[in-house]
Amino acid sequence: MEIEGLAITADAQGDWHRNIVTLRRSQDLFDDLTDDTDVLAGLRELEMAFKPFLEPQPAISRPFEEADVVTPIMDVIEYPFLHPCRSRFSEGRYGVWYGADTLETSIRETVHHWRKDELAIDLSRRTERIIVIHRRVHLVECIAALVDLRPHVAEHPALLSDSYDFCQRLGMTLQAGRQPGLITESARNRGASIVAVFQRQALTNVRDYCYLTYRLDLDTGRVEVEREPGNVLLTL
Repeated sequence: MEIEGLAITADAQGDWHRNIVTLRRSQDLFDDLTDDTDVLAGLRELEMAFKPFLEPQPAISRPFEEADVVTPIMDVIEYPFLHPCRSRFSEGRYGVWYGADTLETSIRETVHHWRKDELAIDLSRRTERIIVIHRRVHLVECIAALVDLRPHVAEHPALLSDSYDFCQRLGMTLQAGRQPGLITESARNRGASIVAVFQRQALTNVRDYCYLTYRLDLDTGRVEVEREPGNVLLTL
């Protein structure tokens, strides 16, 4: 272990905000290909015939659109564990579920990564200057006591660094030790908290919270966040 004196806290027990990509309204992904209703029906039938499902087919089956209405546990809780990827506390060998203490913290965390990814794309090839995505926020209950890293942030600034090497080694140690997860300070909203959960069993009780719209101005790098269409909630 690279940090001495780690303790378990019950502070993480309760609701956390999970902020994921979605659509404000359900969208037919084939309707821009043809106006022929027979062709559309054939395309949908072909999609359903070849698309793999981990469970019986839901009524709406596209992850990160409206499928969370039908299978909220699959999309909001289980997706990170079924699709492991590299993140602050994982090298990609295991999944980590991230939640934020407040709506603002979830916005600041997700805006940072989304803006970074969008601005990394060759801007000379972009025809649009405003990039828009829609997101959906859920409340998810954590029922486990987690390792508390917050008292160690000042002594170990690498916990908040944009280089994830230190955090990934720590995450691997905790996950291998069968710890359910950790609570730490948010790197994007100082003084606020996030959780990184390693065990799916620590999460339950998915509920809808709100929709959000992010608008990125590629010329300025500024992101406007709307909760209600037309009303800017936060500018980052």
